[in-house]
Amino acid sequence: MWDFSWLERRWPGAGYEDWERALDELQERGYDAIRIDAYPHLVHADADKEWLLVPTWNQQTWGAPANIKVSPWPALAEFIEVCAKKDIKVALSSWFRADEHDIRLNISSPRSMADLWMDVLDRLDAAGLLDSILYVDLCNEFPIPVWLPSFTHNIATGANPFDWCSPAARSFMKTSIEPLRAKYPALPFCYSFVTGDEKMADFDASYHDLIDIHIWMAGANEREFYRRVGYDFQPFDSAGYDNLAKRGEAIYRADEAYWLKLQKDSIQYAADWSVKIDRPLCTTEGWGVVDYKDWPMLDWGWVKELTVHGVETAVDTGRWFATCTSNFCGPQFVGMWRDVDYHQRLTSRIHAGALPN
Repeated sequence: MWDFSWLERRWPGAGYEDWERALDELQERGYDAIRIDAYPHLVHADADKEWLLVPTWNQQTWGAPANIKVSPWPALAEFIEVCAKKDIKVALSSWFRADEHDIRLNISSPRSMADLWMDVLDRLDAAGLLDSILYVDLCNEFPIPVWLPSFTHNIATGANPFDWCSPAARSFMKTSIEPLRAKYPALPFCYSFVTGDEKMADFDASYHDLIDIHIWMAGANEREFYRRVGYDFQPFDSAGYDNLAKRGEAIYRADEAYWLKLQKDSIQYAADWSVKIDRPLCTTEGWGVVDYKDWPMLDWGWVKELTVHGVETAVDTGRWFATCTSNFCGPQFVGMWRDVDYHQRLTSRIHAGALPN
C-alpha cells in the first residue's frame, strides 16, 4: 500500500522523492504490485490545478503530516508509466484526501462517484495505461466517514458508521460500479472494506469482481487489543502512540497464542466467506496492528511476527489472489523497509502460494 504517500511524501527524505529508486527497492524486496490513491475527485474537478491539501493526521507517516500542494494529474499517468516499465501492476483506490475547500463533499450520489472515476479511467485509457491497472477500488474502507464524509447522511443516527452491509451502502456501491463496468468490462471493480462484521455472511457480492478486505489482529473481537492497550486512533494526539509504546508489545507477549488465534480466526472467516460468495480475496492492509511507525519504544520485531503469521495463514487458505505483507511496506517506514530479507522471505512465500480458482 503506497496510498497517497506516492505523491505527497516527496520532500527530501520522505521516501518517494525518487520514484525510480523507490520502485527498484520495491522489486528488490519481491513485490510486483502496489495500491495507490488516484485522487479521482481532484482530477475530475480540475486536472490542471495545483491543490492545497490539509493533513488527515500528524501522528501517522502515511501521506503528509501538514499542508501540502500536489498536482495529481499528470503525476498519476507519469507514475504509472514508471511502474509499467518495471512491470509493476497498480491497483487504484482513493482515500479522498481533503483539500482546503473539501470538494470531496460533492460526492453526493453513486452517479457522482462513477463520474469522477470514469474521468480518471478515460484519461488513463487515452494514455495507453490501462494494461497496468490491476483493479479499481472505488473507495478505501467504505463507508468510513474519515474517507468519505459525504456518505454520512445515509447513516442512521446511532448506526455503525463502518457498516458496509447496510442497504444504503450496498445500493451505493452497486449503482456506482455498474456504469464503470459497462464501459470498461475488462477491469475488475470493487470497494474495499474493514473486516469484523458478522453481517458479511449475508452480503451480496455479485457486483464485486473481488473483495479487498483489510484484516488486523488489533481489529478482532471489537478491537480488544486496542481497547486493552488504550489506543483509539487519535489523529493529532500522541496519547494513543504513548500507550502503544508503553503496553502494546507487553500485552501481546503476555498471551501470544490468544492474539494469534484471534488473527487466524479472522482470516479463516474471510476465507470461508469468499468461498460462499465465490469471489477471490485481496488484502492490501493487514495483519497485526493497524498503525505503527518508527518511534521511541516501538520495536518492529513483534509487529513483523504478527505479519508473518498473518501472511502464512492467508496464503495457506488458497483464497487470496493478492496479499500484502503489511500496510507498512513503504520506504517511509525505515525500520521495516530496511529489513530486505524479511520482505523477500514473505514475498517468496506469497508467490509460492496457491491461487483461487
